[in-house]
Amino acid sequence: MKRNKLIKIFAIMMIAILSLGTLASCGKKEADSKKLKIVVTTFPEYDWVREILGDRVKDVDLKLLQKNGTDLHSFQPSAQDIKDISNADIFVYVGGESDEWVEDVLNKKKNKDLVAINLMDEMKDSKKAEEVKEGMQPEKEDEGDGHHHENAEEVEYDEHVWLSLKNAIKLCQPIEQAIAKKDEKHADTYKKNLDAYTKKLENLDNKYAEAVKNAKVKTLIFGDRFPFRYMVDDYGLNYYAAFVGCSAESEASFETISFLSNKLNQLKIKHVLTIENSDHKIAKSVIKNADGTKRDIKTLDSLQSMKKGDIKKKTYLKTMENNLKVLQEVLNN
Repeated sequence: MKRNKLIKIFAIMMIAILSLGTLASCGKKEADSKKLKIVVTTFPEYDWVREILGDRVKDVDLKLLQKNGTDLHSFQPSAQDIKDISNADIFVYVGGESDEWVEDVLNKKKNKDLVAINLMDEMKDSKKAEEVKEGMQPEKEDEGDGHHHENAEEVEYDEHVWLSLKNAIKLCQPIEQAIAKKDEKHADTYKKNLDAYTKKLENLDNKYAEAVKNAKVKTLIFGDRFPFRYMVDDYGLNYYAAFVGCSAESEASFETISFLSNKLNQLKIKHVLTIENSDHKIAKSVIKNADGTKRDIKTLDSLQSMKKGDIKKKTYLKTMENNLKVLQEVLNN
């Protein structure tokens, strides 16, 4: 898939600039300097940390980097972001292709005791390669020579690991362990918070499984990118989509539209799905080119981007609960 090489170059430039800067002000309050500092890249990580900290969140310096509407695939760290990571006690990031810039930042970190948690590494053998399904729009590869290439052989792994409740349960564990090790005085509190949160995640996971078990249809049609690979694999659902989850493409070919429209007809599916912030253009075209049956468009929230004003009122668990409600409606056709 397309790689944003500018992100890595930008990060390297910022590191070089910061290396010429002065040290932090000596007038900084000692209490602030002793606060546990945690930096995360995405909202799901941020909310998992909030749940693990519980009431102690107010005593921790917790920073979310991607909070101004940019998503994982287009994010570029600012000079302040790089500085915050460099001085953090714990840094949590996804670790896929979109996070290639992280390696250079960690090589220049000031805090030699920083614990960096790479979620893709924590997934180990359970991480999944991006899947190009039948009917998907082929994506052109830009290899930096001014030309586009298709069918690159390099394996790319799906970065959207948080869209599986089973993954969330698994990934919260190393985060809790890192926090407890850095703040041993409150380790019991963090463990209790994690146990309580895990039960909520497990309960919702069971509800998803039950919804799929009782479903009338078990295939999803996405007139959009498809970042839900981990979720559908958890419950044995099938899907067809316009693009893979990390695609930068925005225009679907006639062949892709026609393929998805035919699937609607063949499977007698009444809903076309999109992700958040979609203009619904492709989904509308898929419905228009189908057999005329009345169909509507539903949205699943992939939690890939977050506006600053939504951070306090939104949670990972609530979003996944809302996604379940949408899924139930779609599966019941």
